[in-house]
Amino acid sequence: MTTSNKIALVTGGSRGLGKNMAIAIAKKGLDVILTYNSKQDEAAEVVKEIEALGQKAVALQLNVADSKSFDSFYGQVKQALKDTFGTEHFQYLVNNAGVGLHVSFAETTEEQFDNLVNIHLKGVFFLTQKALPLLQDGGGIINISSGLARFSFPNASAYGTMKGGVETLTRYMAKELGSRGVRANAVAPGAIETDFNGGAVRDNAELNKAVASQTALGRVGLPDDIGGVVAFLCTDEARWVNGQRIEVSGGMML
Repeated sequence: MTTSNKIALVTGGSRGLGKNMAIAIAKKGLDVILTYNSKQDEAAEVVKEIEALGQKAVALQLNVADSKSFDSFYGQVKQALKDTFGTEHFQYLVNNAGVGLHVSFAETTEEQFDNLVNIHLKGVFFLTQKALPLLQDGGGIINISSGLARFSFPNASAYGTMKGGVETLTRYMAKELGSRGVRANAVAPGAIETDFNGGAVRDNAELNKAVASQTALGRVGLPDDIGGVVAFLCTDEARWVNGQRIEVSGGMML
């Protein structure tokens, strides 16, 4: 069985940036498998939006903090590939799912740190490792990083550290999977107006203004600024982009 459409698996695709990425990818003519942690209704709405664009989509539950669940998750992916898409492989993995943490370095607890490790670093490492049998040769991996891996704002030490690790990991993925023709890149958004971190950038006018003043293009980012860049990396036009960190921040802290 073969499918004419390529397929992208987007973690955390039910809301925020992940939703924007999933829809932007569908607009490029790809089918989508998206994951959600708890918001099944929101995930179902995204599936409907993608289907309205003429593409196929499936939503699967996944807690990226729980690496012990990854084997059973990929069992579901394998079944979905067969039942919905009529194939055995997908082409692109977008490691987007995540949570924020806004706590000072001095007050960050070990529990908070471990939670971010499990979600942003260990989760990305092993979810990608376990994807390898289903990821088609010549495909791609897009890891979502953050501007906070390059510049430093108070109260993001643990989060920024994880994203720095993800960027290093991305280069290793590119190096070690290159023999299969698999590309790996990191996309690093700047501050974006979403509900991430309690919607701080979106809802706090003072913070919004401060970020805009530190951005060359003079405003805060929007979800639509990010999704298209990730979608581009899920196309053949990006076939020679590999091992790169692409910051999408409008020129923050230059």
